[in-house]
Amino acid sequence: MTTTAPPGLKLVALDREGLEVLSAHLQNSCVVASDIVWLARQGRVVMKVMRYDWAAAKRGADERVGAVVRFDRVTHVAKLGDFSSEGTMNLIGARFEKIDPPSGFVILAFADGGVLRLDVECVEAELIDIGPRVPAKACSGHHLSHPETV
Repeated sequence: MTTTAPPGLKLVALDREGLEVLSAHLQNSCVVASDIVWLARQGRVVMKVMRYDWAAAKRGADERVGAVVRFDRVTHVAKLGDFSSEGTMNLIGARFEKIDPPSGFVILAFADGGVLRLDVECVEAELIDIGPRVPAKACSGHHLSHPETV
């Protein structure tokens, strides 16, 4: 008997509220620094993540799903922290800070204290599940990754 996985998530964020929804679905995603790409000529940042599937968790499935996150209309990227290692980082979330509306910063915060700041003309982001689905494992760099600390 074969079972089909639920349809993949596809979200677009065009404002702060939309980015908050996208951020909620990205919470505790595992990210490798080399899977974050800044395409300066296209004004785009793309990240491959292993997203914890919070909706599946409500159904009793403890899974991660491969996903791609895209931020468009990016004019500059700044990094705080070590983004040179191949270790797994835990993405805590994303938020938007207006500077001169509609422009501002998208802040991507990681559990180890690392931060990516994307200077954007406006919020334009997309999250798409691409697979595969795998049993969830803890990400390094997050105190909640270790059961003895919970």
